[in-house]
Amino acid sequence: MQEKGTISIHSENIFPVIKKFLYSDNEIFLRELVSNAVDATQKLRRLSSLGKYDGELGDSVIDVKLDKEAKTLTISDKGIGMTGEEIKKYINQIAFSGATEFMEKFKEAKDANEIIGRFGLGFYSAFMVANLVEIQSLSYQKDAEPAKWECDGSTTYKISEGNRTEIGTDIILHINEESEEFLEQARIQEILDKYAKFLPVPIRFGKRSTSEEDGKDEEGKPKYKTVEVDNFINNTSPAWTKAPSELKDEDYLAFYRELYPYSIDEPLFWIHLNVDYPFNLTGVLYFPKIKNELELQRNKIKLFSRQVFITDEVKDIVPEFLMLLHGVIDSPDIPLNVSRSYLQADSNVRKINSYITRKVADKLQEIYKSDRKEFESKWDDIGLFIKYGMLSDEKFAEKANDFCLLKNTDGKYFTFQEYYEKVKDIQADKDQNVVYLYTHDTAEQDSFITTAKSKGYDVLILDGPLDTHMAGYLEQHGGEKVQLKRVDADVIDKLIQKEETVELSISEEESKKINELFVKAIDRQDMNVSVEAMLDSEFPVSVTVDEFMRRMKDMAKTGGGGMGFYGEMPDNYKVTVNGNHPLVKRILEAKDEEGQKLAKQAFDLALLSRGLLKGSDLTSFVKRSVEMI
Repeated sequence: MQEKGTISIHSENIFPVIKKFLYSDNEIFLRELVSNAVDATQKLRRLSSLGKYDGELGDSVIDVKLDKEAKTLTISDKGIGMTGEEIKKYINQIAFSGATEFMEKFKEAKDANEIIGRFGLGFYSAFMVANLVEIQSLSYQKDAEPAKWECDGSTTYKISEGNRTEIGTDIILHINEESEEFLEQARIQEILDKYAKFLPVPIRFGKRSTSEEDGKDEEGKPKYKTVEVDNFINNTSPAWTKAPSELKDEDYLAFYRELYPYSIDEPLFWIHLNVDYPFNLTGVLYFPKIKNELELQRNKIKLFSRQVFITDEVKDIVPEFLMLLHGVIDSPDIPLNVSRSYLQADSNVRKINSYITRKVADKLQEIYKSDRKEFESKWDDIGLFIKYGMLSDEKFAEKANDFCLLKNTDGKYFTFQEYYEKVKDIQADKDQNVVYLYTHDTAEQDSFITTAKSKGYDVLILDGPLDTHMAGYLEQHGGEKVQLKRVDADVIDKLIQKEETVELSISEEESKKINELFVKAIDRQDMNVSVEAMLDSEFPVSVTVDEFMRRMKDMAKTGGGGMGFYGEMPDNYKVTVNGNHPLVKRILEAKDEEGQKLAKQAFDLALLSRGLLKGSDLTSFVKRSVEMI
């Protein structure tokens, strides 16, 4: 029995277009063919379970075989198989039903996945790498005859009697000259590791070498020999396919190491996703240790469809802030051949996005409520992630307001509400604004922190890359009339102004003289000098930066769009001279030259306390200090 025919399309020849257009993504042909083999295998299992097939299922292995000499790559399954008529129906007609439309519209597509998914060309992706494709198949149906199909990349095909003796299908690709990379074992192994690592049917790719015990040596120690064993490349039952009740912590950690074999740190905790309405979704998401910097590694969450790997670009499925997580999402509602435009438009994708956000928020809240001490111990590793979520996702922020923590310089943690209650009375200014003082560097701003604490005030630590933005968020959501001021933004009595005021102990004329002396001694355009009434126990000179201007500059550096103007501006420092300090009176009494020397020394001390005295200025200060001593 032999039959020749023409594939039913009106277009001239689609195969050169497939080869040319999809060349950059040509490795996906193997994913398509292995996925088809998995489907065929599972269909036979299903028929058997329904009592519609009473034959032996056997080991149900899918074999991928290379023959470098014959230049062939073969994908074999023991699945449902096809008759000659079914091959004509499914391969020649249905698989190619969108061919005419393809020829008219392929130019609109942006990637190979979009073309294959949109036009049903999964099987025909084989022609990206082969100049001849054979199918050898034997159907499960009683008295079925084996069939063979051949096509050389033209629109003609040939069907004849096949040689398959057991139920299932062989797809034999005769690799073309341009695609000989797919005759290399390492290249095929790489593709299978990428796309087939967690397929539900065992995938075997040749043999691999291993060691086994081979008796004892003269000292009684075991000897080993190298043997060849079947190379199964996949885990058919990964963690996300099981019920949470079946898994222990060590199972989740083992799966994490399977996903990320080169990861040094273990995850902090994880969420097992499992939903079947209004969409199907399973998966496991891990919270990694996040250093105090924005590590947006966008290829850490892997998207699967029925255990077939699709992509690790999950931006449209997972909210932006959750890109910091690791793990797996599997949804059969997302087609295998998926395009970016599909992800952006599909309603299921939007539902999945919202669901994952809610599950993550619920998990964090659960940990916080069940074991706050444990939650606090992990805060330095997860705080950045939570703040990122609050700044970028309103729904997440609504829940996170209850468990986002603030840490003070004493190492204690507070929720927003707890901190507001702690400081609302003592740190309220004369206008009833509740001022939160904070530091971004406890060592550099130690003198300012010490001064604030001597007044009985508390100081928060906001030293992360997003904390300038979080300062603004706290002012809106931290409590009524909350203001945030960095502890070095001004002298403490100006940061939290009370009704009671300190009187200046020098005259207006003396104050003007001191101002002129310091301006002359400092001689810098970026330093604005003012003489203020302060307690005589406070520092003689302070150097500060205005909170608003510094915050605008910091936000510009971390992506506060539209603030480039502030980002380019130099710092403008305020030099506050304590008019009540004994040193100021001594400067007034000194001769001009001696007074300037003392003023310069006091100013340099203020710079030194902020880490701003460097280079030749630091050298001059040291020499001057030695002389004065």
